[in-house]
Amino acid sequence: MNEVKYFTQEGLNKLRDDLEKLKSVERPAISQQIAEAREKGDLSENAEYDAAKNAQGMLELRISKLEETLSNARVIDESQIDENKISILTTVRIRNLKNKSEMAYTLVPENEADLKNRKISVNSPVARGLLGKAVGEVVDIEVPAGVLSFEIMEISR
Repeated sequence: MNEVKYFTQEGLNKLRDDLEKLKSVERPAISQQIAEAREKGDLSENAEYDAAKNAQGMLELRISKLEETLSNARVIDESQIDENKISILTTVRIRNLKNKSEMAYTLVPENEADLKNRKISVNSPVARGLLGKAVGEVVDIEVPAGVLSFEIMEISR
């Protein structure tokens, strides 16, 4: 069964661009490599031909997976997000009660997570512990290093 995956409009556009690049740039390049390798003679002992055919198979698999993902993709309706509670696409500022450090994260769909840009997956342990909470609440979240307590300082979008 195909699983529905949620994306922001930006994430969905990036996926479509990646698919278009694979089809319009990568696919013709591999076809050209196969044609060039074929011209070199005996295909049974042609390593270049075998490598190009393998690359073609891998590319077609990637294209197929992207097409499947896109066919099951849904865009998140940002107008339906409650800004008083932590949910997907909200940015939350939290304070670690043990060391008093503050950090801010935006909760995004799993396939758009990017820790460098402070975007964490809604499926991560920290995000799952924060979902549905409001400003002022204290939450204990179990992470691989143990249990951490966080105070929710601010929620925004």
